[in-house]
Amino acid sequence: MKRTAADIPYTQDEQDLATFAKALSHPVRVQILKLLSNQSCCFTGELTGIIPMAQSTISQHLKALLDAGLIQGEINPPRVKYCINRANWEQANALFATLFTPDHEETCCS
Repeated sequence: MKRTAADIPYTQDEQDLATFAKALSHPVRVQILKLLSNQSCCFTGELTGIIPMAQSTISQHLKALLDAGLIQGEINPPRVKYCINRANWEQANALFATLFTPDHEETCCS
């Protein structure tokens, strides 16, 4: 019988890391995170002035980052203010650090 992803017991850290990685899978989202990580907050209109894309496209990317928990938003009609979700940002940083830190020094492909 063939096993599926649902049959494999993933840890919460593995699931969280995959969620963060998926959110980072587009260069525009990486660019948005870089911009937000260097300032306290940013409004959607400011992002469309910096990133040459339609507001609707930027909004789709912001939604992906919101869904992953990497950013948070505050709605004050007609504007929406975004900032880094610091707790999840630190968690993502720690999870990626463990991913890229080898458990051993041996390499099989050298």
